[in-house]
Amino acid sequence: MDINEKIVRAKQKLMQRGRGDSAREVDEDYGDPRVPPGQHLVNNWPVLDLGFKPEITLEDWKLEIDGQVENPVVWNWENFQAQPSVTLTTDFHCVTSWSRLDNEWVGVSFNHLLNIVGPLPSAKFVFFEAYDEYTTNLPLSVCRDDDVFLAYQWNHLPLSREHGGPARMIIPKLYAWKGAKWVKKITFTEQDQKGFWEVRGYSNTALPWNNDRYG
Repeated sequence: MDINEKIVRAKQKLMQRGRGDSAREVDEDYGDPRVPPGQHLVNNWPVLDLGFKPEITLEDWKLEIDGQVENPVVWNWENFQAQPSVTLTTDFHCVTSWSRLDNEWVGVSFNHLLNIVGPLPSAKFVFFEAYDEYTTNLPLSVCRDDDVFLAYQWNHLPLSREHGGPARMIIPKLYAWKGAKWVKKITFTEQDQKGFWEVRGYSNTALPWNNDRYG
């Protein structure tokens, strides 16, 4: 993959300004209790990536889960679809300053995944790798929240390629860069390992309600 460095630099500038120009405003009411500081509402869903959108067929898609776990697994699409599904409605906050409310998702709960693989006591962090070579990281404690999941449907439709389909991570309480699109590998680790944006200056904690954009 050739990362588009111009896109990377532009997103770094947008994040540092705390307000991006890649989304269309539909609501200027910054007093809305569901909108974090520095965010504005959109009713579309802007597309943000590294300049490359991998095309993964369902036949070729695999998700590998390994590291500090009792039962490493590799799921193909049939295995993944056989897992119990959850339907959740969540808000979505992008670090470039836009928020989209009331997104309905269908996917597999991360807590279900934890029950399958059984993290060892040594597992403290989770590292995510994507088909476009994107990476990001989270504490295991954050991944245990009930609203963390691997989504494969959005608003009653299969998750599109441009938004991370066939499957992506959703972590509603954090800025959206923490939810890897096109996820292909999840590794449980003893030590924190910063991901793509984290090593480029983004916050390692990414809390929208703290306006926690830059490390």
